[in-house]
Amino acid sequence: MSSSLLFKRLALLAGSIVMLLYVLAPVAWLLSSSLQREADITSIPPHWIPHPPTLSSFKAIVAASTGTAPDDGNAAFIPSTAQYLLPALRNSLVVATAVVLLNLLVSVPAAYAMAKIRYIGRDLSVYFMLATRVIPDIALVVPFFLFVRKLGLLDSVGSLIITYLAITVPFSVFMLLSYFESLPDELDKAARVDGCSRIQALLKVFLPLAVPSLVAVIMFTFLTSWNEFLFALMFTQTAASQTVPIIVASFTSDFTTSFSFINAAGVVAIVPPVIIAVVFERYIVSGLTAGAVKG
Repeated sequence: MSSSLLFKRLALLAGSIVMLLYVLAPVAWLLSSSLQREADITSIPPHWIPHPPTLSSFKAIVAASTGTAPDDGNAAFIPSTAQYLLPALRNSLVVATAVVLLNLLVSVPAAYAMAKIRYIGRDLSVYFMLATRVIPDIALVVPFFLFVRKLGLLDSVGSLIITYLAITVPFSVFMLLSYFESLPDELDKAARVDGCSRIQALLKVFLPLAVPSLVAVIMFTFLTSWNEFLFALMFTQTAASQTVPIIVASFTSDFTTSFSFINAAGVVAIVPPVIIAVVFERYIVSGLTAGAVKG
């Protein structure tokens, strides 16, 4: 092996390690600090390895949500809104799941129609759809607020579901449109010759082939709905409809901030997205390699 090739490989390895540390260090600190006492988190230098690890912050979350006093004094301070964390977790799950299902119900037929049905104004409709995502979210707050108030859905999870659909559907259609267009038109023609309707061709032919793309849409929609903050802040006022980002952000509004409690809440908040990623891992990998080999 030549010295230049060895140098390139070492440089690539070093760069990969640096990038990996840059990406994983915040997650590692989140997990580590959630298992530490408040004094250990604020110590200088910080402790990356808990000694000893403690679950006091997680116990405090459960105690606050059930209205009981924590039995461990290591959680130095519990925010006044801590009792709403688990209900907010439920709200986030309801909103994200509903948005994913409704988004697929709308975007899959729309993408199939744009990809396989030729009609007047098709290209214009695609450009118009993508143009809606150029508008920043802050510019849509007032129109969405007036629309939601007119429907009587303020301070409800329904307001978030409607709003998030308006955000996620255009991009989901674009993602599925690109995938459907990559599939041969002969598949659609053969299904039609065999007597399939458009809906049957979509369900029996194209959807089984589009699983990797569907998984990408599901993950994009779920994560967007789970992490969204601006609209959730504007359209929800009480714990009955507030989601996890709003409740976690409220933990810093008191006079004292418990970093151990906030980090433990952050760990709880990332569990559902991680589960989604683990469940669909094999589909994600197949989606990354789809189309790499033709023949």
